[in-house]
Amino acid sequence: MPIFRLDEQDTAFPPPYLAEEPGIIAVGGDLSPDRLLEAYSNGIFPWFNPGEEPLWWCPNPRFVLYPEKVKVSKSMRQVFRKGNFKVTFDQDCAAVLENCQQIYRPGQGGETWISDELKQSYLDLHKKGFIHSVEVWQDDKLVGGLYGGCMNKCFFGESMFAKVSNASKVGFIVLAKNLHKHGFELIDCQVHTRHLESLGAEMIPRLDFLEVVERNLQKDFVKEDWNTQFQTSYEF
Repeated sequence: MPIFRLDEQDTAFPPPYLAEEPGIIAVGGDLSPDRLLEAYSNGIFPWFNPGEEPLWWCPNPRFVLYPEKVKVSKSMRQVFRKGNFKVTFDQDCAAVLENCQQIYRPGQGGETWISDELKQSYLDLHKKGFIHSVEVWQDDKLVGGLYGGCMNKCFFGESMFAKVSNASKVGFIVLAKNLHKHGFELIDCQVHTRHLESLGAEMIPRLDFLEVVERNLQKDFVKEDWNTQFQTSYEF
């Protein structure tokens, strides 16, 4: 099956189940908020090399974490007991995006796929209640965090960063615990990483993932205030 080229004016995507190995379904198009929302509603996400055209993915199998299955290791329980980190929600999405864009990642040569255009689109979607951020603080300094999209009871994880050991793990665990408490079905982790596997993420068939996305699309979108509704700490 060939890779589809997207129309510059039309935000529609081809059916995601048509994506073959390694999971690329389309190329091109823009990174506007409307196109990003259309992508997420089809279980598709952007991921591409800096300076190149956007590539749109829907891999099979899909790497996800069911919030109720998040793993908290003995060492992470000790980290929580020490209380060195503070977690907040939607307090500084711009700073989280900035750090995810600039953090050094091995093999990327100092460049990032999070372009200024994409970052602005995420900020626009944050204002609309679709993109949420998790901030992790230590001594009043932002040392870790993550962000992603929320479509009813699905959370689409996008990127995370950590400037000190365990910071991103703390943020992710607190997020997962909150999502479980509020009835979320899954966290989309997109592609396999050992980091998220250690926290309980697993591979599932693409069709199973798309069924969850479709089920949540059939519900009216509810803009939730994570800042007031989510717990900022858990005891282990």
